[in-house]
Amino acid sequence: KGGVTRCTFSQKLLLPTLHLPPIGLYGNDDERKVLIMTQIVKRSLHIAPQNISDVPMTLVRAERSLGRESRLVTFFPDPRGYDEDVCLHLPGVSSGLARQAKTWFSDPGRLRVRNVSVQAAASPPIWQPHSRAESMLVRLREMLWTPKIRKLMRRIDFWNFDVYFFEAGLDFYRDGRVVQQLKARGKTIVVAYTGSDFRTRGIIRPVHDAADVRLTFEWDHLDLDPGLQHVLFPFEPERFPYRERPAAGKIRIGHAPTHRAAKGSDQIIAAVQALAARHAIDLVLIENLPHREALAMKDRCDIFIDQIGDLGYGINALEAIAMGIPTCTSLVPRFVQAYPGHPFVEIDAANLQERLIELIEKPEQRLERARQGRAWVEAHHDSRQIIRTIYGFINREHLICK
Repeated sequence: KGGVTRCTFSQKLLLPTLHLPPIGLYGNDDERKVLIMTQIVKRSLHIAPQNISDVPMTLVRAERSLGRESRLVTFFPDPRGYDEDVCLHLPGVSSGLARQAKTWFSDPGRLRVRNVSVQAAASPPIWQPHSRAESMLVRLREMLWTPKIRKLMRRIDFWNFDVYFFEAGLDFYRDGRVVQQLKARGKTIVVAYTGSDFRTRGIIRPVHDAADVRLTFEWDHLDLDPGLQHVLFPFEPERFPYRERPAAGKIRIGHAPTHRAAKGSDQIIAAVQALAARHAIDLVLIENLPHREALAMKDRCDIFIDQIGDLGYGINALEAIAMGIPTCTSLVPRFVQAYPGHPFVEIDAANLQERLIELIEKPEQRLERARQGRAWVEAHHDSRQIIRTIYGFINREHLICK
């Protein structure tokens, strides 16, 4: 009343009138509240160990397209050459010496990459230093980081953002001191898990517990912590030109593992090589390349195989279907139940060759899958839609608008 919208974060704020469309234009009052939220939030900051698979930066670009100031701070660059905003190049993370130290002092189970879901000892799994030596090394590393972190905070006016996203659930410090200070200042905290960060490392307790919203992009994480909110991977279909592949000629089957063990690559490679003895196909193995080069190789493929295992599809699969490449992958049962009209060719180790033969011998099926895939990814994975969904969670869990 009186030209003022009253809201509460952890404390009440008085905000000027927001010029909003009437209730009903966006479907219902909840959607209107999300619109209010997105107008209130002017500055958001994403903090991530790296721009893994371009997911954090995709969220940043989505927020910017909706008119907000959004920044991304990464600890170190992703080796595949994704875009960066502010990269700190922190020492003791990705160097050869750091990786070797992990094998000496960290829990070996946290270093093992697999394509099967594993029941954790605790639910959710919780990170603890594996040894006294690891605890000391973490503290030493954080001491070395502190000058760079302080310089960053001055440079970007760190404490004056509205919403803070901690990708992979990581603070700069394992004791969560930055998150705790933000919480004391009444800031909104979001943690977002993207993969093995949750499965093998586990949550960083002081960060996870302080969060107002806890998100995951991975379906299997819900088995480890049913309290997480699931959202689909954010994606930008418009950045991936669609084209339809020729029906005739030699079939090129692509596979692009980041970690072979995580993708079931040995089984995939063996299956394609066995089929090559009877069919006119080539295996296109896309590995250890900058992202731009990997995409160029993928664009020359007629069929793509994402992975075999328990963990479901990832960004690799979304890129392929957006480009018009029929894509084979194992799927999580939760996903199949939620999206029965999905465009993927569902596979496992037992039926992989059979499914590939169908695609090889039926070009009309490849074309149908290609068209269906592009439409589906546009309908369900658009990054602007995903960021609106995330702000919907923030609205319901933290912000009360009256």
